[in-house]
Amino acid sequence: MIRFFDIVFSLFGLIICFPLFIIIALFITLDSKGGVFYTQTRVGKGNKDFRLLKFRSMRTESDKKIGLTIGSRDSRITRVGYYLRRLKLDELPQLFNVLKGEMSLVGPRPEIRKYVDLYSDEQRRVLKVKPGITDYASLEYINENEILGKSSHPEKDYIESIMPAKITLNMKFINNPSLSNYFRVLLLTINKIF
Repeated sequence: MIRFFDIVFSLFGLIICFPLFIIIALFITLDSKGGVFYTQTRVGKGNKDFRLLKFRSMRTESDKKIGLTIGSRDSRITRVGYYLRRLKLDELPQLFNVLKGEMSLVGPRPEIRKYVDLYSDEQRRVLKVKPGITDYASLEYINENEILGKSSHPEKDYIESIMPAKITLNMKFINNPSLSNYFRVLLLTINKIF
């Protein structure tokens, strides 16, 4: 039943947001060189890789330097990218990932392989469900970039503190993947954004 709502909501979202996609694409193109979209390999259900789609918010090739985004004023982030990230608009293209069945609207945020390889056996339970655009961990760590921006060792702090805490919050939905919990997370997300 959750898959049914994923299809309906993602299709509806893509149709409604189409004019916004055009406006965002125009701003990205005018602001910096490079494509409108950015794809990155992430780990999905069953420990399988897939290509996550986002609006490009950083300068081309800048993600090769370091995987984590450090602070909202990371020098690699473009002017338009700053606002896309702040309003979470850079995540909108992931509705295509949901429509394709690679993701769900609600589920643990997909990680890059580098960090998944550090998971314990217990933490690997997050790979038994489809990754999502939003979940309890996304809501709790909505300002993760700012937290890391204040850290003197951002990657170390992410691996040792933030990542395990997020996985613990992921389990809240994984242990109760009900339709009511699905809608609760969606409503909490809408409330948090607006």
